[in-house]
Amino acid sequence: MKYYLIAGERSGDMHAANLMRALKEEDSAANFRCWGGDQMEAVAGELVQHYRDMAFMGFWEVLKNLGTIRKFMRQCQADLLAHRPDVLILVDYAGFNMRMAKFAKAHGIPVFYYISPKVWAWNTKRAYKIKRFVSRMFVILPFEVAFFKRFDYEVDYVGNPIWDAIHNFRPSADFRQRHQLSEAPIVAVLPGSRFQEVKAVLGDVLRIRSQFPDYQFVIAGVNNLPPSLYKAAQHTEGIHLVFEETYDLLSEATAAVVTSGTATLETALFGVPQVVVYRTSALTYRIIKTLIRVPYISLVNLIANKPVVTELIQHEFRPERLREELKRILPNNPGRKAVQDGYAHLLSQMGEPGASSKAAKKMWQYLNEK
Repeated sequence: MKYYLIAGERSGDMHAANLMRALKEEDSAANFRCWGGDQMEAVAGELVQHYRDMAFMGFWEVLKNLGTIRKFMRQCQADLLAHRPDVLILVDYAGFNMRMAKFAKAHGIPVFYYISPKVWAWNTKRAYKIKRFVSRMFVILPFEVAFFKRFDYEVDYVGNPIWDAIHNFRPSADFRQRHQLSEAPIVAVLPGSRFQEVKAVLGDVLRIRSQFPDYQFVIAGVNNLPPSLYKAAQHTEGIHLVFEETYDLLSEATAAVVTSGTATLETALFGVPQVVVYRTSALTYRIIKTLIRVPYISLVNLIANKPVVTELIQHEFRPERLREELKRILPNNPGRKAVQDGYAHLLSQMGEPGASSKAAKKMWQYLNEK
C-alpha cells in the first residue's frame, strides 16, 4: 500500500520513523512518501519537505510566518493529490495536520492520526473536528481514551512510543571519555529542539552554572539548529555541549533542567530528577493563559495527574528560582526522593513497550477491512 506521512517536529520524526519500520513488518510492499525529518528519510529513502523549515512555535511566531506556512500547506495538498495514497498518516503537529486531515477527507483519502493533538489541554471542542475528519485515531496517553469517549469517539490506545525508543537504546560505554567529561556528577540541560525554545532557556541556565561547582553541566544540542545558537555555552567554564546523544547523556545524568515537551517524559523514564522550564513570547503566553484547560504543562505531571516535578513557567522561570529548585533535587536533598517516588507512580500508568508495533498492526487491520 501507499502511505503518506506528515510529522512537523523532532519527536514526531522519531515516532513516525519507528511506525514506518513497524508497517514494513506488516506490509512488505509498503511505499512511503513523507514530510518529516532525517529519521523518516532514512526509512523512506526520500523526503518531500524537512520539518526544520516548518517548526514555528507559539501564536506570535506562527502569525509572523503565516505566509510561509500557507505556502507549505498548498504544496503539501498538491503533492498529496498528485500521489493519491491509500492512507494519510498524521503524527501530532496539530495546527498543520488538522488542516491536512480536513483536506484529505474532502478528497476521499482516509486519514489515520498517530499521537493525538492535545485537544484535552485547550479548545476541547476540536475533538468534534477530529471525529469528523479522522478515520482512526491512535492515542499514546491512557487518559485520552476516556477524553474522546466524552465526544462519542472511539480511539485505539497503543501505549507510548517513547518506551520503544528507550527500550531499544543501548548506552555508549565511552560517552564521558569521548566528550572529555570528568567523573563529576552531571546536570543535563535539555533546552529543546526549536530555535525559540533554546534561545529562551539557555541564558538563564548558564547564569546559575557557577553556583554548582561540584557538578558539570552538559547541554543536549541538536543538529537541526544553527551552531551559533549554542555559542555562549561553548565559552562558559564548566559547560559541555554534546549533539544528538540525549539518551546517552540522560543515562549518565544525576539531575536535569528540561524544556517542557516530550523530553520531560523521556527524562522521567530514565529516572533522572528534573526541573521543567518554559518561556515564550508575552503575547503567546497571555493567549495560552486564557485557553489552557489543564493544571500542568509537563507530560510527567499530566500523566501522573499530580505535581511530580516542579514547573517554572514564564515569569517563574528566573535564575534564582531555578537554582533553588535544582538544589532541591540533588542527592541528599529532600525533594529528590519525592520526585523518584512520583516517577514510580508514573511508570505504573505508562503501559508496556511496543506502541509502534501495536499501531502498525491496527492500521494494517483497518486498511484491509476497508
